Amino acid sequence: MENNFTETVRYYDAQKKVKEIRGFYEHLTVYVLCNPIVIAVNYMTSPEYLWWIWSVMGWGMAIILHGLKVFSLPPFFNKKWEQKKIQEILEKENSHGNKFE
Repeated sequence: MENNFTETVRYYDAQKKVKEIRGFYEHLTVYVLCNPIVIAVNYMTSPEYLWWIWSVMGWGMAIILHGLKVFSLPPFFNKKWEQKKIQEILEKENSHGNKFE
């Protein structure tokens, strides 16, 4: 019984991870397809000021952060970090004898 539960949990975790990866690639695809349109609109409407750079850089930073999160590259906001924070909160709650503050 325990083994089936563990396998089910692992399956759903893997399924969740695949959805996150797919979401990142969809985000990246939209970025790659939309930015040429943004650049073209900039050159057609106001070629004297190249504002497309800010759009590409801002959105690019979002893409980078999304990729870091999906592929668990930063040292924070991953499963290990979550477990550590949960332990810290529980220990704090136990030592103070009250609920979350």
